[in-house]
Amino acid sequence: MPVPVLERAAAEMLDWQGTGMSIMENSHRDKKVVAMAEETQAVLLELLGLGSEWKVLFCQGGASLQFAMIPLNFAVGEVADYIDTGMWSTKAYQEAEIVGAKPHLAASSKADDFTYIPREYKYSEKPRYVYLTSNNTVRGTQWPSFPQDAPAPLIADMSSEFLSRPLDLSKFALVHAGAQKNVGPAGLTIVLIRPDFAETARKNVPHMLDYRTYIEHDSMFNTPPVFAIYVAGLVFKWLRDEIGGLAKIQKLNQAKAEYLYNAIDQSGGFYRGTARVDSRSPMNVTFRLANPDLEKTFLDEAKKANMAGLNGHRSVGGMRASIYNAVDFQAVKTLVDFMAEFQKKRG
Repeated sequence: MPVPVLERAAAEMLDWQGTGMSIMENSHRDKKVVAMAEETQAVLLELLGLGSEWKVLFCQGGASLQFAMIPLNFAVGEVADYIDTGMWSTKAYQEAEIVGAKPHLAASSKADDFTYIPREYKYSEKPRYVYLTSNNTVRGTQWPSFPQDAPAPLIADMSSEFLSRPLDLSKFALVHAGAQKNVGPAGLTIVLIRPDFAETARKNVPHMLDYRTYIEHDSMFNTPPVFAIYVAGLVFKWLRDEIGGLAKIQKLNQAKAEYLYNAIDQSGGFYRGTARVDSRSPMNVTFRLANPDLEKTFLDEAKKANMAGLNGHRSVGGMRASIYNAVDFQAVKTLVDFMAEFQKKRG
């Protein structure tokens, strides 16, 4: 989380907009809360350069609920194409099967341990949509560009890279992102959806799983995660007003990632990146040590040096530096300096 956002939220914790209460104590039907949610939607669309052809929905349940909600709305009994690039797209495929869709695997990088983004696809004849995960936290890969030849609208889970770079969403019908990486506290899931696509959803979907419910009630069919929406709005304004937009944050993110990847590549093999160079993620830098026996020591010493969260996902091990928007360049430099000192002592 950006420090200015945390400071603003802390300052308003006891008295939000002169109400004498935290925003968490105000009714979600209160005019000021409704206005806050509407402004948050507007600033997000402004950041992304999108217009009224898109709707911003505030959902709950994380990306994991979207894995089921998407096929439940659009593909029960129908074919949908999935591009598998790791754990989260695999889970999305499995959830589609559970709800009664007919997912078709259009491409997968599983055979090479999900170290790259596929460039060739075998689409089905008439898929309902084509689903992908744009940034893969576990394997440290990211789509540098999206398919242009898909035979159906694209849908993407962008949770771990949302708002880290400008995006061309002209080929997409729906994008979803859990807030807890680049946007705000856990508990909020942002969905961007084209209303005309939402209208093609099947009938008799339970209200809280029907995108049309969120559109019709402006995400307030029930009590939404008000505090998370409020903090997300502060983050959006920070990106717009203090950073200068998504093109600027992309440059900052690229500089951080290049600095860290260079340290890995120039270590003489002591450190080894796990993702192919052409598929590397600027958000999640995954790497191993040439000597696996040193990895626990590396993590233990890093923690003593006040660097937490460097362990890789439990399913793959190794190291992972998640350098999201709010992580500044100095933090990355501190890590690189530590890596150099560790290599000097242990190499």
